[in-house]
Amino acid sequence: MLGWFTTDADASPGAADRLLADLARDLQARGLAVAGAVQVNHDLGPDVACDMDMIVLGDPGTPIRISQSLGPGAEGCRLDTAALEDAVARTAPHLAGAGIVVIPKFGRQEAMGRGFRDLIGQAVAAGQPVVTYVPRQQQAAFLQFADGLDERLDPRDLARWCLARFAEAS
Repeated sequence: MLGWFTTDADASPGAADRLLADLARDLQARGLAVAGAVQVNHDLGPDVACDMDMIVLGDPGTPIRISQSLGPGAEGCRLDTAALEDAVARTAPHLAGAGIVVIPKFGRQEAMGRGFRDLIGQAVAAGQPVVTYVPRQQQAAFLQFADGLDERLDPRDLARWCLARFAEAS
């Protein structure tokens, strides 16, 4: 099962990242087996792009900086794709035994067949529920990828959905 959500157009930047990080923390605090990764954004002030770190759940290593500074006025993508792939590689070994897999988002990289895409597919194929954020721009690619195995969620119901998946597995 692949649970996903999107945010309102007027949601603050990073709202989905904060929501998933809080969800993972709350589930872990209940003693539930959660794997995956969450993104944490560090505000650097007005008119400055945030730094983005990936935290691999269950990994004692340091967060992985997935953003790169392109300098003033740069308009290119700030994502460090090599760092993202490192985060995916560090996440994979922690999937075994997880009752829920949290993936930060099905973004541009996943839509192009990279990033967390294969890991999402592996988890779903293994019967592990996955919860993720899908930006509006990637919804068509995500729905094609999910091939009917998805369930669109209200962001307010993420915890309830996850707890129901744990209950079904018991």
